[in-house]
Amino acid sequence: MNTHLTPQQQLLSQLNALTTLPRPVLGQVVSLPNHAIATPHRHPWAQLSYALKGVITVNTPTGQFVAPPTRAIMIPPGIEHGVHCSPHTVIRSLYIAADSLGQQHCQVLEIDPLLRELIVAFSLLPVEYDEHGAEGRLVAVLLDRLAQAQPSDLMLPWPVDARLTELCRYLADHADCRQPLAHFSAQLGVSDKTLSRAFKRDTGMSFRQWRQRSRLLAALPLLESGERITDVALACGYDSLSAFIAAFKALLGSPPGEYLKTKAEIRC
Repeated sequence: MNTHLTPQQQLLSQLNALTTLPRPVLGQVVSLPNHAIATPHRHPWAQLSYALKGVITVNTPTGQFVAPPTRAIMIPPGIEHGVHCSPHTVIRSLYIAADSLGQQHCQVLEIDPLLRELIVAFSLLPVEYDEHGAEGRLVAVLLDRLAQAQPSDLMLPWPVDARLTELCRYLADHADCRQPLAHFSAQLGVSDKTLSRAFKRDTGMSFRQWRQRSRLLAALPLLESGERITDVALACGYDSLSAFIAAFKALLGSPPGEYLKTKAEIRC
């Protein structure tokens, strides 16, 4: 192995050398999927990016997908992607043979307690597990539960228009930005109405909806790291704690306090 390569480059080199999976599912605790590779890459199998602890972000040409420990990101075969994670993230991802799942587009999936335990149990199996015994039956149940996992809205669609893409990436990187739509339409030299229509056309969301979701996704790593809810709300552009809690509950299904409680229970 070239010792001049960075750890991430070494991982990507190992991944590129893996032409076929030794079994329909690969995800042993010390295997390649348990490292985040930020460099854009693709492979001929599906990938379930999942973290027992921390937050995983997957970037593709069409969107950004974010998963705390109650979610995971399914990446179909052949989709270019880069994986990022918050500090101290514990990854337990899976590589899955293309013919084992029929999913055709990248999406975030809800991970219930049973599915989480199946992923953890599988990560302890040998890479070349016994396909015809108890290990193979565990994999069959795991794949069945994955096929039934419910989709989640923890994603941001990237627009096609280059000017909108630059704006969206700025907003995604500056969750505390409070500038109104009029500020950005003036910068782009278009009317508010034109910018609003372009947002809806390219993302399927209004400017307000897109920015609110961007702020909430930015809040997840901060909450995961243990920051106070009030501080997270302010850091993510909210003027009031109540507005942040209401928006968080609408997207995640529970207010931040309950989310943190669930997260703590998952780690136990």
